[in-house]
Amino acid sequence: MDLTMSEHQAPQPKKRSRIKRSRRGLEERSRLGNLRVVVEVAFEMVRGFRRLHFLDPCVAVFGSARIAEGDPVYERTRKVASRLAARGFSIVTGGGPGLMEAANRGAREAGGVSVGCTIQLPHEERSNDFLDVHVDFEYFLTRKYMLLKYSYAFVVMPGGFGTVDELFEALTLIQTEKIERFPIVLMGQEYWEPLRMQLDRMLETGTISAKDRDLVLFTEDVEEAVRHIEANAVARFDLEPHLEPSRLLGERRP
Repeated sequence: MDLTMSEHQAPQPKKRSRIKRSRRGLEERSRLGNLRVVVEVAFEMVRGFRRLHFLDPCVAVFGSARIAEGDPVYERTRKVASRLAARGFSIVTGGGPGLMEAANRGAREAGGVSVGCTIQLPHEERSNDFLDVHVDFEYFLTRKYMLLKYSYAFVVMPGGFGTVDELFEALTLIQTEKIERFPIVLMGQEYWEPLRMQLDRMLETGTISAKDRDLVLFTEDVEEAVRHIEANAVARFDLEPHLEPSRLLGERRP
């Protein structure tokens, strides 16, 4: 029998097909494009360090860009930021409109330092008019890193995808002990009630622990939020102003 002609002969492997890259993604996925991203991210990091390193301890306030002045949530955000700034914290936000503006405005009204880490977007995110320190970023990863790096507490107001992303970034870093156990306050009990129920469900099913669930305080009360941060940030970490800048390196305080 001629085995080379047998119908049972093993089939030849098919030539592997390739998915053609679109022109839009070609540059970003090239070696040169990847190197360019690394360099740009490094420069953004260094620029952020130089602008923010000598701030007094910060509280990051996250919230929607779409909730405007006149809304009770705007006024609550303004008030909690003002109280925390009067306590000695710098207030850092994404630097945009809405609740970010409210927090920066409250900080400035209390005589505190108001900081904005803005992002370059095609249709959104103008910087607000209440910033003492302003750093603009192209990459979300560098912006988010800076929002988290200098913060000893996080206040989360009602918001959308970006706010929830920032919240869970902080929660994950604390849970995995990549950063210290800083206090996280969610303000707006009705708004965040579905999330509270989801966290309880996670606890019931064992996907988080009781220790993880206790990372978050849900409250509507500004004074309770401030007391919680004082007890779990100021007292716990014995917060003092940061290092003095170096004239040799051209550094300065905000």
